[in-house]
Amino acid sequence: MNNKKRIVIIGATSAIAEHCARLWLKKQPADLTLVGRDAQRIERVATDLKVRSPESEIRVIQAEFMDPETIDATAGYIVKSGRVDIVLIAHGSLPEQTECQNDLQYCRDALEINGISPVLYAEAFAKEMEKANHGTIALIGSVAGDRGRKSNYVYGAAKGLVTRYAQGLQHRFAGSGVKVVLIKPGPTDTPMTANLKSKGAKLAPVEGVAKQIVDGIESCKLVIYTPNRWRLIMLTIQHIPFLIFKNINI
Repeated sequence: MNNKKRIVIIGATSAIAEHCARLWLKKQPADLTLVGRDAQRIERVATDLKVRSPESEIRVIQAEFMDPETIDATAGYIVKSGRVDIVLIAHGSLPEQTECQNDLQYCRDALEINGISPVLYAEAFAKEMEKANHGTIALIGSVAGDRGRKSNYVYGAAKGLVTRYAQGLQHRFAGSGVKVVLIKPGPTDTPMTANLKSKGAKLAPVEGVAKQIVDGIESCKLVIYTPNRWRLIMLTIQHIPFLIFKNINI
């Protein structure tokens, strides 16, 4: 009988997700399913994790992230092997705001991969977890979803969708055995933010962000701001009157 914790990571090739996986396996061997779009990249992540934790069971699934039928089938296939303890939904991209403004297809793709796709994956697992009355769904949103800003409002709108969805899912499962955790990282030092780093932006170390995520999921926090200072920063930004806010270049 397999008594290992079952963890599923959607978007397993993201730097934050990979570091979360390393931390989970460092604590104890696990039954880990890695889902991603790029087969070669997922295999590389799986190989690294297997070296770090030879006693863990690591599976790889290549899947489409935009098609509802495929998303539903992927979740169903994973759950068929047994109930899931944690699902971390971590995929996304960081689009260029000006590109979103000038190319509507690019804008649509950015909204779908950062907002609609994570929500569909969460909903697909939610119905399966509801049957078992067990498990945690952890969604990576962003501090960008807390208030629309001219520098990234398309990305922020997608992450705002994730925020509202997670709040509704938390309400739906309140008092049940299913937990929902919303994660709001600030700018983090990953390949996705390489362009920001080249412009001199101060980015949080991915290792620290991953640790706060893993610890927060374990303690069933409703919302994880990481690093912690972003909770206060975004609270301040949310409450700036628009007459002042419109003159701020952020």
